[in-house]
Amino acid sequence: MANRTAITVETTIQAPVEKVWKYWTEPAHIQNWTFASDDWHAPYADNDLKEGGKFKTTMAAKDGSFSFDFGGVYTNVGEHEVIEYTMDDSRTVKVNFSSEGNATKVVETFEAEDTNSIEMQKGGWQAILDNFKKYTEEN
Repeated sequence: MANRTAITVETTIQAPVEKVWKYWTEPAHIQNWTFASDDWHAPYADNDLKEGGKFKTTMAAKDGSFSFDFGGVYTNVGEHEVIEYTMDDSRTVKVNFSSEGNATKVVETFEAEDTNSIEMQKGGWQAILDNFKKYTEEN
């Protein structure tokens, strides 16, 4: 992350790390949280969770007006601890999972892109992370 601004978002989820990891990595769960607002959804997710494995999630407006694929390749996977990947646009992401008793802290650091403001990017990624927290705690 030497050439780009690094942005960090985080949350603490009231669930054990094993559940948090499962909900973060299994496509059936990914489809239920990978969007920032209720007028969006994730109609498709595929995940080959291993170093060199690929992932792809389709994020779409529920009204059908817009959709895009979010994907990349895993560069480091340490079960229940860390996931690192390179997105299709070559930016890198690192997600740390820290067990805190019956809770799990998730810290996600990603390289900023050049189109949207740092504040907008941080807000969007935080909204998705908050949606993940809500989904995981309620299910």
